[in-house]
Amino acid sequence: MPLGDAPGTAPVDTRLLRAFAEDVFQPLGRADQRRWAQAYLRALLSVPGKKTMRRLAAAAAPTTQAANGLQQFINNSPWEWTPVRQAVFRTVTALGPPRAWSVAEVTIPKRGEHSVGVHRRFDAESGRTVNCQVALALFVVTDSTCVPVDWRLLLGDAWCRDAERRARARIPASVEARPAGAHILDFAARAAACGRAGEAPWLLDLRHHPEAAEVLDGLVRHGADFVCEVSAEQLARLSQAGPPAGVVAEAAAHSPTRRAHRVARPGSPGGREPFTVHFGRLWLAPAAGRASGGNQATGVPCTYLSLARPASQGRHHPERFWITSLTEHRMEETLALVRSAAGVGRCVADLQAHYGVQDFEGRSFPGWHHHMTMVSAAYAFRQLHPVAPPALPPPAPDRARRPCA
Repeated sequence: MPLGDAPGTAPVDTRLLRAFAEDVFQPLGRADQRRWAQAYLRALLSVPGKKTMRRLAAAAAPTTQAANGLQQFINNSPWEWTPVRQAVFRTVTALGPPRAWSVAEVTIPKRGEHSVGVHRRFDAESGRTVNCQVALALFVVTDSTCVPVDWRLLLGDAWCRDAERRARARIPASVEARPAGAHILDFAARAAACGRAGEAPWLLDLRHHPEAAEVLDGLVRHGADFVCEVSAEQLARLSQAGPPAGVVAEAAAHSPTRRAHRVARPGSPGGREPFTVHFGRLWLAPAAGRASGGNQATGVPCTYLSLARPASQGRHHPERFWITSLTEHRMEETLALVRSAAGVGRCVADLQAHYGVQDFEGRSFPGWHHHMTMVSAAYAFRQLHPVAPPALPPPAPDRARRPCA
């Protein structure tokens, strides 16, 4: 999945940007909103490094009016972000249907305690407790790229039950404290209404979600296929109605239907280095004290995949585990979806490093969603219109050497 050029490192084609902005910002009701949206988009694409409001305004126009206009547009103008995100989605998928949907958790470090949703949280990736916002990004994955087309900000009880905090951050009355799994199923419900696009499978990393079983149950209720990575410590059962047989790693090893499938690893020397996939029938069990989608007795029937890396890599790699409903697909097709997860991870890193995901300085809920909507638009534009590399000079003519006299 090509990531394109980082903002500020490549020129922005004015004609292409104008045409893109006319499509994506058409849902905005006022001409001045569409004008400021295009200015903000151009600034996101042209400013290198940190995307502060001051730097974005200076890129748009070095006047006080520009700074006030962009500030008003992002933090105070009452425009709906959902229709604009839907327009981004339609633009991205106009060239072909989605290959998959994916949801990534994005940690946004913050100083202080006033940015909406900020809290202290243990980050499993870094092994540290950080002061941060936590967002969920919905990605549409195509054959050539992946683009975030919707966002959720995780808010805990400390924000949702504090009337003063809610009022100060302008959190709508309809927003409640909900776990990440509930937001993922909201995404799935919206995707199911997208016609053919809603039939694409879901590619999820549920290793750190205590509600993994509930998420899979919910996807089944929505009629969605999925390929989801789960923790080796996730509870599982070997029969549809039986009690948990232990954690996934143990249950998979004792599955009576377990068999091996050898697949060539892409990128290995000669493309021949194999790794082994063991798969068999497995059901996830809910975590202790949780009900799994109201269907705790039956669970979710899935095919279990375990990818065992070869010892020739020279160091130990823990086994990784996926649950998938794609029982009729060729194994190579399922594994290609698994590999797409790495592309989503690179997109998240690119968004954090170059597109202003971590740079919003406002404190309000609407302002945050407005900014993230513009981030999605900027990322979509650069993925759809990557800058061509400079042409290489023609090779020098091959002149035959003359023997020395």
